[in-house]
Amino acid sequence: MYQGRCLCGGVRYKLLGRIEEIVFCHCSQCRRVQGSAFASNGLVNENEFILEGEEKLSTYESATGNVKYFCSVCGSPVMSKSAKRAGKIRIRLGSIEGDVVEKPSAHIFASSKANWDHIFDDLPQYDGYEES
Repeated sequence: MYQGRCLCGGVRYKLLGRIEEIVFCHCSQCRRVQGSAFASNGLVNENEFILEGEEKLSTYESATGNVKYFCSVCGSPVMSKSAKRAGKIRIRLGSIEGDVVEKPSAHIFASSKANWDHIFDDLPQYDGYEES
């Protein structure tokens, strides 16, 4: 089981299952959301995700059917949902407390990475989102 939270602790969650499809996303939206070179994201089953402090979440629909959730107090990005992925939640791995057992599988949108960013690992790099 995993536990996670936003920076101020007003939004907390428990994850009862595995984290799937961990990727490092280099798209311009993820860079802006994270304020960094990339976002570390993983998919979880919605029915294995227990959320506390939901009333503190603010949302932003970045594209039709794609909703990002942030803590309205501290601004931490917590998760996102996509209409294309019913029953799944994409969580920001930086919000997890403790170690993550599952390993990343790829860098996505690598061709749009920040010009000051360098990828030094051997993970596959894709120009888009590779769905399994």
